[in-house]
Amino acid sequence: MAIEYVKEGRLAIFTINRPEVGNAINMATIQELRETMVAFQEDPEVLVGVITGAGEKAFCTGADIRDTLPFMKEHRDMPDAFPPTFMRGLSIWEPLIAAIDGLALGGGLELALACDLRIASNNARFGFPEVSRGLMPGWGGTQRLPRTISLTKAAKLIIMGKIIDAEEACRIGLVNKVVSYEELMPTVKEWAATICEKAPLATQAAKQALVGGLGMTLEDGLKLEQSLLNYLMGTADFDEGIRAFSEKRKPVYKGK
Repeated sequence: MAIEYVKEGRLAIFTINRPEVGNAINMATIQELRETMVAFQEDPEVLVGVITGAGEKAFCTGADIRDTLPFMKEHRDMPDAFPPTFMRGLSIWEPLIAAIDGLALGGGLELALACDLRIASNNARFGFPEVSRGLMPGWGGTQRLPRTISLTKAAKLIIMGKIIDAEEACRIGLVNKVVSYEELMPTVKEWAATICEKAPLATQAAKQALVGGLGMTLEDGLKLEQSLLNYLMGTADFDEGIRAFSEKRKPVYKGK
């Protein structure tokens, strides 16, 4: 299978398993990514997702030029022909962490940008080479990158097709942390475990407010925040959190 989907307790790990082609995304990969993401979304037992790539050379080198790009060209006037993913068309409110080793180029970088947190090994490299191939980022890169880093830094990466290393990516805020290859997955799982300790409805609502508010005016964003806050105050997890704090114990959240 192009996507290996494994559950470890409350953690779901999605591994792009095409190392022989730099984990490039073909149409089968896109379809499997959609199917496993829907399964993840509908599974109450898993709270955090991790996306990574097989092998040590690439996280993901983007769209497969022999398969996906011809499909996209043939169906460029038929947007519904392309399966929805969490990069576009599929809203996933459970937190997602990208574990990045090796190359994260083009659609691979867009995959990472669609995650909420990004941890990279010191072997990682990032870039949008599309303009060198007569294209531009088309899976959200032109929209998410300037919302993640500054517009000027995003323009340098996208318009000039620059490739940067992990340290530079961390310096400009593209990734949250850089570790050695050996520390990559342990660090990612440590971060995921920290998230799993929190109230799941609260982390999902917080993500919805963060992501949804980006496209709103401040006034509308504040209304979204208030509506989500009001919703959380009516949950059993909120009551449990307050009781646990008062009783000086660790809360036991049930996602209700």
